[in-house]
Amino acid sequence: MSANTNNHDGPLAPGVWGVVPTPFAGQRREVDAEGLGRLAVFFDDAGATGLTVLGVFGEASSLNASERAHVLRTVAEHSKLAIVAGITSIAAGPAIAEIENAQTTLGPRLRAVMVQVNSARSQDVIEHLQSIHASSDAPIVLQDYPKSSGITISTSQMITITKHCPFVCAVKSEAPPTAVAIARLTANTDLSVFGGLGGQGLLDELTAGSAGAMTGFSYPEALVACVSAWRRGDRDVARAELLPYMPLINFEQQPGIALAIRKELFRRRGIFNDAAVRAPAAEFPPELAELAAAHLEHVETEAVIR
Repeated sequence: MSANTNNHDGPLAPGVWGVVPTPFAGQRREVDAEGLGRLAVFFDDAGATGLTVLGVFGEASSLNASERAHVLRTVAEHSKLAIVAGITSIAAGPAIAEIENAQTTLGPRLRAVMVQVNSARSQDVIEHLQSIHASSDAPIVLQDYPKSSGITISTSQMITITKHCPFVCAVKSEAPPTAVAIARLTANTDLSVFGGLGGQGLLDELTAGSAGAMTGFSYPEALVACVSAWRRGDRDVARAELLPYMPLINFEQQPGIALAIRKELFRRRGIFNDAAVRAPAAEFPPELAELAAAHLEHVETEAVIR
């Protein structure tokens, strides 16, 4: 397992922060701790910098407090990587309760909490974050993900927020066009800014100054290889590492079924026992089974050739 090289001061460490989906099993869709543990080890072995647990793709909104603690505990037991815990609540009180749950469960393993933008007005977000931080003292990753939150905020307001909230250690920028937002954020802040969205815009985001990716993908080793090459100055190598996987990245990121596809691909890779999701997430469409197999065959062939 990789060593935890993160400290709790300053910007979040660059690299790939793997977003961890929560595997379920059985008719009751119970948390599959065995599959979750395998995934945590898999991210370690892939060379991830850290893990983002209980994010949107972790289906955290469908988990109760006990299940969230169980997921965090399981990941921590199987990985030595630093952990960012996603916070689903957009109201301060419930968000603080989620943070306290994560802090109690993880202790010093908790690097930061990820909080979504909860208003289109910068002053509202500033007050929200300040309230959370005053109660929890937790470093915050600020997530701008309008597809999930339904909230659109300008990049200039995001910059204003970060300047008034020095406890924000990173921004996860997922408002297209992401490369534009990331370029503006990195030019006006000293924070780590990460792209997401399954790595679809990774090369452009790195060019714009991102610190890497905070996202999930069924082949996280490809994201790690790309970002690692980029950070050591080998841009051509970075591009060559990622391009064979782009058809699969695009296949996996299909709106409405992206989570189900990723879980199915993890199942086919032998990491998950089951590709089950919880409502309201959509199940994997059986019509895509042959196409999924073809994509996996392609990337596995490319891996052998390279």
